[in-house]
Amino acid sequence: MSSERPINPRFDEDVHFNLVSPGPARYQNYTEKPVRYFAVVDKQGGAVLGYVWANDEDDAAMWEPREAAGPQAFSEGGIWYARLEEAKERGLLPSQALAELLANPDGNQGRALPDSLADAPNAAAVEALAKGD
Repeated sequence: MSSERPINPRFDEDVHFNLVSPGPARYQNYTEKPVRYFAVVDKQGGAVLGYVWANDEDDAAMWEPREAAGPQAFSEGGIWYARLEEAKERGLLPSQALAELLANPDGNQGRALPDSLADAPNAAAVEALAKGD
């Protein structure tokens, strides 16, 4: 009797992945064109957790977590990203999604800061804001 274990011949087979559906509808996650954005703050302490931005021309919208807010900002981003994804599925333009999020400002641990809607030259400017403050 041999002490070697037999090698499973399936280990030599190629792996194939088959896409079963195109996945959920999503806005583009970057644009070089002007964006509108608002801040999301912590409900308890009022610290900025991140920013939600949008641009209709490129059908783009995204959550930018504020790095200084740490893990809470990344955790909070899930709810805002999901809300953007749901708005896209309903066929809303990014600016309409932004307006809807501002009208219903509560997230998980954060909320949209009233009167924080502002303009930026592009998505990179909002990303830089999130990294630099």
